Amino acid sequence: MSTPRRGRRLEAVDEREAVTPLELFFDLVFVFALTQVTEFMAEEARAVDVLRGVLAIAVLWWCWIGYSWLCSLLRAEQGLMRLGLFAAMAAMFVQAITIPEAFDDLPGGLHGPMVFACCYFVVRAVHIALFWLASREDEQLRGQILRFLPSMLAGTILLLIASQTSGTTQTVLWFAALAGDYLGTLAAGSKWRMGSAAHYAERYGLIIIVALGESIVAIGVGVAHLPISWPIIAASVLGLVVSGALWWAYFDITALITERALVAADGERQVRLARGGYTMLHLPMVAGIVLMALGLKKVLGYVGGEEGHTVADPIYGIPLAALYGGAALYLLGHVGFTRYVAGSLNIERLVVVVLLLALLPVVAMLPALVTLAVLAVVLAALIGYETFRHAEQRREVRGAAHDH
Repeated sequence: MSTPRRGRRLEAVDEREAVTPLELFFDLVFVFALTQVTEFMAEEARAVDVLRGVLAIAVLWWCWIGYSWLCSLLRAEQGLMRLGLFAAMAAMFVQAITIPEAFDDLPGGLHGPMVFACCYFVVRAVHIALFWLASREDEQLRGQILRFLPSMLAGTILLLIASQTSGTTQTVLWFAALAGDYLGTLAAGSKWRMGSAAHYAERYGLIIIVALGESIVAIGVGVAHLPISWPIIAASVLGLVVSGALWWAYFDITALITERALVAADGERQVRLARGGYTMLHLPMVAGIVLMALGLKKVLGYVGGEEGHTVADPIYGIPLAALYGGAALYLLGHVGFTRYVAGSLNIERLVVVVLLLALLPVVAMLPALVTLAVLAVVLAALIGYETFRHAEQRREVRGAAHDH
C-alpha cells in the first residue's frame, strides 16, 4: 500500500493516532445540522416533515462519512487537509442553515433548495479532490475513486434537479439521489484504504456522543422558554436517563468489541467491515437519536403546559412514534452493527425493540410524563440486565481495553 509520506503536503495517519481537535471541530458543524433537522421536524410534526427530516439526515450523514474515511488515512491538521476540511465545514454549515428551506423555498433571498444542493456538491467535491491527491502513488485507490465518482455525480445531479421541483416529485428525487449514492458506493467495490482502523472507530464513537448531545440540547431547548416546575424537572431527568441508557448501550462494551474486530481484520475484509458496520449501520443509530430527540422535545412541551397542554395529556401520533420508534431504531442499528462487525447477535436488544413497538398503543393512552417514564424504565432495565448477565465478558473486554 502506498500512502503519502511525512514532509509532503498530505501526511498519513499513524495506526494509533487519536482523533484531532480539527476533526472534533468539524463534527460540531454536524451536530448543528442535526439540531436544525430536529427543529425542522418539530415545527409542525407531520409525517411528511419527519420523512423529509430523515432524508436530510441521510444526506448530511453521507457528507460526514466521506471525511471519516479521509481522516482515517490522512492527518486532518496537516497542509491541504486542513484547508480542505475548513472548506467542507463552511459548505456544510451553510447547508445546515438552509435545512428549514431545503424542500420549500422561503420568500426573498436565494433559492433555498438550490443552495442546499450546491453545498452538498461542494462538500462531496472537496472530499473527492483530497482523496484524489492521496491516491497519486496508489493506482488501486485511484481506480476505486473513479468507480465511486459516477454515484457521487448522480446523487448530486438528482438533488440539483430536485431543488427545482416540489411535492411528491421532489421527495422521490431525494430518494433517488440517496439510492444512487448509497447503492453506488456498495457497487463500487472495496478497494478503499484504511490508514488507521482504531482512529476510524473512535471517530464514529465520537459522532454517537455528538448525536446524543443533540438529544440533551433538545431537552434543554424544549423547556428554555417555560417556567420551571416539578413535571419539567422530572421529564428532564427521565430524558437524561434515556439518553444515558443509549450511551451505555454503545460505549460499555459494544464499541470496544467492534473496534477490536475491525482492527484485527485487514485488507478488503477490514474495508467491508468499516463500510457495512460503521458507514451504513451507524446511520440508523444517528437517525434514531434525532427522532428520539424530537419526541423528547414534544414531551417537555406537553408537561410544561405549552400550547395549552396539561400534565395529564397523552402524547400520541408522530411525536410518540418518534420517541419510541427512535429508541427502537437506535437499538436495531446496534444489533445489526455488532452482528456485522463482531459476529454476535444481541437477542435482548431485539426483544426490547419488539417490546417498544408493542407498547405504542398502550402508552398512547397515558400522560406524556408517564410515557417517558415507561421508556426510561425499559431502557434502564435492558442496561441493568445486560450488565449483570454479561458481567464476566464485560470485565474481560474492559480489562483488555484498559491494559491496551
